[in-house]
Amino acid sequence: MQQLSRELALRIALASRVLPGVDIQKLISVLHSKVGSPLDDEKLKSVTVTNLKTGIGSHDGEEDGEDIGIGLENIKLAVRYLWGEEEGDDGLPEIQPYKEGDLPASIRIAIASNSEALLNGHFGSCIRFLVYQLSQTDMRLIDIRSTLEADSSDDRNLFRVNLIKDCQILFVQSIGGPAAAKVIRADIYPIKAPDVIGAVQQLEEFQKVFNAPPPWMAKILGKTAEERKRFSHDNDGEEIQAEG
Repeated sequence: MQQLSRELALRIALASRVLPGVDIQKLISVLHSKVGSPLDDEKLKSVTVTNLKTGIGSHDGEEDGEDIGIGLENIKLAVRYLWGEEEGDDGLPEIQPYKEGDLPASIRIAIASNSEALLNGHFGSCIRFLVYQLSQTDMRLIDIRSTLEADSSDDRNLFRVNLIKDCQILFVQSIGGPAAAKVIRADIYPIKAPDVIGAVQQLEEFQKVFNAPPPWMAKILGKTAEERKRFSHDNDGEEIQAEG
């Protein structure tokens, strides 16, 4: 079996992390079949989006790679990792000062992310969580939490849950049933946003929900049972879908 240099191994590992359901060994197998052996810098830089899409698809039984369940943006990001053009931390937003009580009537939200300030991560494979404190009129990025140590944990999903256990809401591109159950048991409300979107843009859209929060959110905000009942009647009908 080929011994990869640390740099090549890191590039392949990062690419694997943004391809849900594709572990490192599976990705290496795809790379061997598409660009040949042994793998080196030149071969990784020759990988294309089509290579990955069709290669992963053939491994999953999808001949044309159309139904592999991995978004195009994630495949493009994986290619950039393989090329060595992404180091995993470029373009990250700046953490803003925050102490408890700075934003009254606010909630804490974790966003699964693989690059920059984007909501583009799947719960079980995202590289980091961006943690925001959000009120109806303000938001602050208060932390960025790497998930790199999750792979060495006995329960990777539980490790990720514990990373964000102080949050009340989680935005992800996708999340599996068992993982969602652990998130919900930790009193975190998971919300799927399948399309890649800027974290700030997603949160600005979510701020509209403060006007008439559904009962679960009113409870997070500390509203009384009577207030929650009123909110449920006043809600304009917009429904937030949670996985699990």
